[in-house]
Amino acid sequence: MSDDFAIDVSGLTKSFGEKRVVDHFDIRVPRGAIYGFLGPNGSGKTTTIRMLCGLLTPDAGEGTCLGLDVRRQAQQIKTEVGYMTQKFSLYEDLSIRENLDFVGRMYRLDRRKQRVAKALEELGLADRARQLAGTLSGGWKQRLALAACLLHEPQLLLLDEPTAGVDPKARRDFWDEIRRLSARGVTVLVSTHYMDEAVQCDFIAYIAYGKKLIDGPSAEIPAQVGLVTWRAEGPNLPALEARLKTEPGVEQVARFGASLHVSGTDRAALEATVKRLEAGDTHRWSQQIAGLEEAFIYLMAGARDNFAAGARARIPA
Repeated sequence: MSDDFAIDVSGLTKSFGEKRVVDHFDIRVPRGAIYGFLGPNGSGKTTTIRMLCGLLTPDAGEGTCLGLDVRRQAQQIKTEVGYMTQKFSLYEDLSIRENLDFVGRMYRLDRRKQRVAKALEELGLADRARQLAGTLSGGWKQRLALAACLLHEPQLLLLDEPTAGVDPKARRDFWDEIRRLSARGVTVLVSTHYMDEAVQCDFIAYIAYGKKLIDGPSAEIPAQVGLVTWRAEGPNLPALEARLKTEPGVEQVARFGASLHVSGTDRAALEATVKRLEAGDTHRWSQQIAGLEEAFIYLMAGARDNFAAGARARIPA
């Protein structure tokens, strides 16, 4: 295991009863990186994060988190990482300051008052310090939860869908803070469903129903999937979409505003279809570089629940 990676695990496996939730999962997260963790609901993202932070013991697999063994040193890992859960888990009948002070006491932190004051200031919570947590909006609860994660100055943050249910401005503010933390050397593993957040990550891993489908630098993911994409604009797009789904070389048709993005992995077959339709002069066609969103729509379409008989996921060769 290399010191270059904050997380370096292989073969992580976890089952609950007869259901294998995480199936031989590997991930290497470079120190200081923002690493996006994507996948549909029920894919095992939360279970994986809980194994990484010491809350669950893997049935199989090995590796390290911040240099600590995920199987034998789980208790130490818990004290070294910051874990932000999907659901707000602080006390709604305590004020912002009281919640942070309580977390500081649980960690038995030194300089507790100074740490709380610093967290209030850095997360923009100082003016609301006396406000009860239960009266906060989703965005302010998110800030409070992040402040609580940062009190013990962790070098690794594990954020489980932290921006679900908050407004766009709160999401932007949250990501501004994540980038500031990354610039200071904090490693961030964040699960998300939002493509505009995925593009802000340095690296991405995509998991579907327990299995990792693909990972790598964000900019390289579409090329790894191997999609060729054309853009179609013009009248009556629903009719064109229905027709395209039966055409050679077309594996995916996705609506993007006033256009269709038509994708496939057989370049020659797709280009022949586009040229034939283009000759009809009913729509404007232009080739474009496939992006993360096209890639993940494609992967999602091939993902199947691990309870579904004979189900498989699209995995690039």
